[in-house]
Amino acid sequence: MRIIVTGGAGFIGSAMCRYLVGTGGATVLNIDKLTYAANLNSLDAIAGHCQYQFRQADICDRADMELAVTAFQPNAVVHLAAESHVDRSISGSDAFISSNIVGTYTLLEVARAYWSSLTREAADRFRFLHVSTDEVYGSLAEGLFSERSPYAPSSPYSASKAASNHLVAAWHRTWGLPTLICNCSNNYGPYQNPEKLIPRMIISALDGKPLPLYGDGMNVRDWLHVDDHVRALDTILRRGRPGDIFNVGGLNEQTNIAVVERICALVDRRRPANAPHRRLITYIDDRLGHDRRYAIDASKVTSELGWRPQRDFAMGIESTVDWYLDNTGWWKPMTNPSPRRANGALEAGEEKEAGLKT
Repeated sequence: MRIIVTGGAGFIGSAMCRYLVGTGGATVLNIDKLTYAANLNSLDAIAGHCQYQFRQADICDRADMELAVTAFQPNAVVHLAAESHVDRSISGSDAFISSNIVGTYTLLEVARAYWSSLTREAADRFRFLHVSTDEVYGSLAEGLFSERSPYAPSSPYSASKAASNHLVAAWHRTWGLPTLICNCSNNYGPYQNPEKLIPRMIISALDGKPLPLYGDGMNVRDWLHVDDHVRALDTILRRGRPGDIFNVGGLNEQTNIAVVERICALVDRRRPANAPHRRLITYIDDRLGHDRRYAIDASKVTSELGWRPQRDFAMGIESTVDWYLDNTGWWKPMTNPSPRRANGALEAGEEKEAGLKT
C-alpha cells in the first residue's frame, strides 16, 4: 500500500509511520506542518528508509495538498494532523478551527477529486481514515461510549473534532468517498509531547517540580497505549467498510490521581534519592468545562475486525516511565526549546543533534 499520513511528526502520527513502514510494509508519505508539537527526531528509525518520504506542508494549503496527492498516488490517507491540547484550545481556539475543521475539509476535497479520477479498481481500494477522539461525546456519568453515542463536546478542541467527524461522514454520504472514522481514548507511550499529562508528570517528578492536578484529581480516562492504537488503525484501514465508525479504547479506566501516584511510585524505585515523589502532587483550580469521565466500548472493533489491546496499563505505564528516563536527549530540547527548535525541526545547514524525536 501507498499511504499518506498527515501529522506524521506528532505523537500518534510518528508511531503510525514507524509501524506502517517497519511492520506493515507500506510506502508512506508523511505530511506535517511542523508546529511546536511535531518532532522529526521521532522518525529517526525510518528516516533513511526507501519506503518513507517526508513533506513539510500545511493541510489547509489546497494547492500543495493536490500536488502531494497527485505525485504520490496513494491507496489511502490516514488523517492524524490536528491541534489536540484542550488547554491551548481554551486560551486560543483559532488554530483548532483552522487545522481541525478547515484542514479536514481541504483534505476531503483533495481526496474526493483524486478518488474520482481513479480507475474503478483503484477507487474501490482507496480509503480515507480520519482519526478522532472520544472527547466528541463529552462527559460520561456511567456506562460506555459507543459509536451510537450522541456528540456533546465540551471544549473548543473537542467541538472542532466533532465538526471534522461530521464533515467526513457527510463526504461519504453525499459523494460516496470511502471514509472511515476512529474515535480513540487517551493515548500514552514513548515520544509523547511533554505538555501531555503522563510525560509531564514523569519529567516534573524527575526535576523535583510540582505535579499539578486539576480539581480533586478524580477525573477518569480510559488509557490506550499508542502501539495498540496504531495496530487498531492499521486493522481498520485494511478491513473496515467504507462509512464505518469505530471506537478504540484501552479498557484501562484510571483516575488522574491514580495515574500520577503510579508514576510517582515507579520514579521512586528508579530514582530513590529524591523519593517520595508523591509529595510533589499539587491540586490546582479545575479546567473550564472539564469532562469528568471518558470510557470506550470497543466491542465493535473487537467483534468485527478482531482487534484488541495487548498492553495492560501496569505494563504500559512502567515501560513508558522507563522510556522517558532513558531518553532525556529526546525530551529535554522540547521542555526548554530555543526559538529555532521550537517544533523539533532543524534549520537548513544545521548539524543534527544526536538522540532527539501524542
